Amino acid sequence: MTAPEEPDELEAQFAQWRQYVKGRRELAATDAEELEDHLRGSVDELIAVGLRPDEAFLVAVKRMGSLDDLSREFAREHSERLWKQLVLTGVTDSPAAADPQSRRDLLVMIVCALGAAASIKIPTLFGVAFEEDGPFYATNLSLFALPWLAGFLAWRRQVKPVIMAVLAGLFALGAVGANIYPLDEDSQSAVLTGIHLPVAMWLVVGVAYVADDLRSSRRRMDFIRFTGEWFVYMVLIGLGGGVLMGLMYGTFSAMGLDPEVFVSQWLMPCGAMAAVVVAGWLVEAKQSVVENIAPVLARIFTPLFAGVVLALLVAFAATGGGLNLERDELLLFNLLLVVVLALLLYTLSARDPLAPPGIFDKLQLGLVGSALIMDALVLLEITGRISEYGGTPNKLAALGMNVILLANLAWSAWLLLGFVRRQVPFAALERWQTGYLPVYAAWAWAVILIFPPVFNYL
Repeated sequence: MTAPEEPDELEAQFAQWRQYVKGRRELAATDAEELEDHLRGSVDELIAVGLRPDEAFLVAVKRMGSLDDLSREFAREHSERLWKQLVLTGVTDSPAAADPQSRRDLLVMIVCALGAAASIKIPTLFGVAFEEDGPFYATNLSLFALPWLAGFLAWRRQVKPVIMAVLAGLFALGAVGANIYPLDEDSQSAVLTGIHLPVAMWLVVGVAYVADDLRSSRRRMDFIRFTGEWFVYMVLIGLGGGVLMGLMYGTFSAMGLDPEVFVSQWLMPCGAMAAVVVAGWLVEAKQSVVENIAPVLARIFTPLFAGVVLALLVAFAATGGGLNLERDELLLFNLLLVVVLALLLYTLSARDPLAPPGIFDKLQLGLVGSALIMDALVLLEITGRISEYGGTPNKLAALGMNVILLANLAWSAWLLLGFVRRQVPFAALERWQTGYLPVYAAWAWAVILIFPPVFNYL
C-alpha cells in the first residue's frame, strides 16, 4: 500500500515541474498543460507496473525524449539529490553552453547592482552625509539594496504587474515607517525599527522570489535555501572586498596617497549595496556550486550550536538560580535562539525530502528541544522583568518575539519527534515552517508601524 505521504510528495514534484515549465518563455500555457498531461499519464503507467510514485515521476521525466534539454535544465536548477542522480547525466556547464536567458540575467543584474550602489548615495544630494548621519543610514540600509534585489528576482520570474505594485507598495511602506515618526537617535523605538525593518524587507524579497507560485510551500522552502546560500555568498564577497581594500590602502599609501575618503565614502557603501544583488544573482546562476557548500556548513554548525545550548542549560542547572540577564545579555540569548531557528530552517530546506530519518534528524531534534527549554527560561525572565518594572518597547518586543519563537520551536519539536519515529511525513514539517513565515513578517511590521506611536515615540 502507498504510504500516506507519497501523494503529497508526488504532487509537490508535479508542482515543481509545472512551475518550471510555465516559467519557460518559449512555451505557451496550453503547451505546459499538454506536457503535464503527458507526464502524468507516463507516471500512472509506471506506478501501475510497481514503481514507487517518486521513482515513477523521475523515470517519466527521464523518458521524455522530446523534452530532454528542458528536463536537463530543470534538473540542473533543482537542488535535490535524486534529480541529479536520475536526470542530470553527462552534462557540462561550459561557458559556451550559456543560453541567451543567462546573458539577459547578467545584464539585468548589472543594472540592478548599479542601481543599488547609486541608491545609497542619493541621500547625499539632499544634505544627508554618510559620515555625519549614521543613524539614518543604519535604519534605512535595507531600503537601498533590497528593492533592487527584489526587482531582479521579479524580472526573472516575470511577475505580474499587480504583484509588482504590491512589492513597490511594501517597500514604500517600509520607507515611510522607518522615517515618518519623530524618533530620537537613541530611542528604543528607533533601535527596534532598525532591527525589524531588514527582516520585514527581506520577507518582501521572499514575496518576489515565490511570486510564480505564492501558495507553494515548496517554493517558500526554496526561498529559505536561497537565503542561506545568499548569506554564504555575501560572506565570501565581504572577505574578498576586505582583501581588496587592504591591498588598496597598502599600495596607495606606498605612493604617498590616502585612499581613506574614497574607500569609506564610495567603495565600501556602494560595493556593499551592489554585493546584495550580485550575491542573489550568483545563487540563481551558480546554485550547483553553493549547494555543495552550504549544507555541509549547516551540518558542521548544527552539532556545535547544539553543544553550546546544552552547555548553557547545564550551567543554569548547576548554578540553580535564575538567568538574571541584563538587556545586552538578553539580546545575545535571543540572537542565539534566532540562529538555532535559522539553522533548522536552512537544514530542512537543503534536506532531501524523500530520504528516511537518520541520526542527523535526531541531532536536530535535540537542538530544537534544548532551544525550546532555553526560550522558555528567557521568556520567564522577560515576563518577570515586565511584572516588576513595567513594560517598555524593548521588553515587549522581546516578549513578543520569544512567544513567536516558542510556538514555532514547540511545534517543530513535536513534528520532528513524529518524523524521527516515522509517524509524521517530512512534508508536514516543511509546511509548518514555511507557513509560519508570515507570522514573523506580521510581527516585524507591527514593531515598525505600531510600537512607536503606542509608546509615545520612546
